[in-house]
Amino acid sequence: MIQTDREEIAIAAAGARWEPRIIAFCCNYCAYAAADLAGSKRMQYPANVRVIHTPCTGKIEMEHILDAFEKGIDGVLVAGCLEGGCHFLEGNLRARKHIDRIREILDEIGVGAGRLKMVNFSAAMAPSFVEHVEDIVKTVRGLGPSPLKPSTQTESAGKP
Repeated sequence: MIQTDREEIAIAAAGARWEPRIIAFCCNYCAYAAADLAGSKRMQYPANVRVIHTPCTGKIEMEHILDAFEKGIDGVLVAGCLEGGCHFLEGNLRARKHIDRIREILDEIGVGAGRLKMVNFSAAMAPSFVEHVEDIVKTVRGLGPSPLKPSTQTESAGKP
């Protein structure tokens, strides 16, 4: 029994150190501007989120998101303009359709739709940006490491 308890403690300790790797695809006019405003206001959000500046969420191809998951990313946030307020007219509506389809694919292959989220807000909504980033980190942390994560990344995730 002692060894089992030690193994459980080691697993719990390794899990406590694991932090999900998240990519946030942010449109230029609203989401990226909100992220920038959050930085200007010195608002804090998890450091394990990498923001990728995109011209429009409608320009994000399904392959970009699926490739991120294939390479071991634990979660993806797609952030765009408010619906009806896209600078490219219908880019965020097109993105919403793509995201819905990718979420279906993620469920079909056993990754889970919860690892992908799309949000919409204006450039002035820095607190909302931070809230959504914290929310996806919390959600993905609860789901654990991506099942597509290469084994060397999963094994080293718990090591200091």
